Amino acid sequence: MAQLADIIKKNIESLTCCEQIEYKHIPRREGQALPNMTGLKEIIAILKDIFFPGFFSESVTNTSMQRYLGIQMENLNSLLTEQIRNGLHFFSDQAPDVLDAGDAEALSLSFLEKIPAIKRLLCTDVQAMFDNDPAAKSTGEVIICYPSIQAMIHYRVAHELLLLGIPVLPRIITEIAHSATGIDIHPGARIGEYFSIDHGTGVVIGETVIIGNHVSLYKGVTLGAKNFVLDECGNPLNLPRHPIIEDHVVIYSNATVLGRITIGHDSVIGGNVWLTNSVPPHSRVIQQKAASNED
Repeated sequence: MAQLADIIKKNIESLTCCEQIEYKHIPRREGQALPNMTGLKEIIAILKDIFFPGFFSESVTNTSMQRYLGIQMENLNSLLTEQIRNGLHFFSDQAPDVLDAGDAEALSLSFLEKIPAIKRLLCTDVQAMFDNDPAAKSTGEVIICYPSIQAMIHYRVAHELLLLGIPVLPRIITEIAHSATGIDIHPGARIGEYFSIDHGTGVVIGETVIIGNHVSLYKGVTLGAKNFVLDECGNPLNLPRHPIIEDHVVIYSNATVLGRITIGHDSVIGGNVWLTNSVPPHSRVIQQKAASNED
């Protein structure tokens, strides 16, 4: 036991040493709580009930719907205010203009006002997924079963929180979906309505991606950056570096689209294509080797 006590003492001294150079870049806020995964998962669970009542928890009758939604939104406001407050205080360097407790409450209320608009967009995503997948038997099945809808619920919530200037929470929320579904959507991406992802595993959508309306992606698609610009200190600048996908575009499995290029509307990008140049509207881009083999 004496040996154990000595090891623990030495470890404590080492782990709390302020002079350890590798530790200095890790932020510390004495006595200040971080946003936490458990609280944010509870928030998302409430929001799923609000967006699609009865699909993810107890059934709700038409007569009790209004009361149920009211209770859920009160609970949501309380939980979200707490998580926003933690994020604002701990990551104050990322949100210098919103720092006191009153801002957290105001930001939560601002988000609550966005809920009907978020639900409308999610309903278009459900319809797009149903329309683009013959295996789907109903929109209800899409809501319950399809990982792309789970990912889009997280993304659309996180995107609105990001637009409000709330730090860190949006990234945690989208990473929860990433872990659960294999679909990695940065909350900063801008995605239009009627968006569908078939299967979804391995899809990556970067921070500055812009996606129009009625766009479909298949599994393994990457919308990424080809490179990034560094400042004079060698740090990467947060500049537009990901693709722009216009309306009515389909991108098939394992295609990789990189850089600030534009995929024109009504185009089709074939599977396994590596694309780093813009293409005009109504394009059809396929692997040249595959095409020649067919000839």
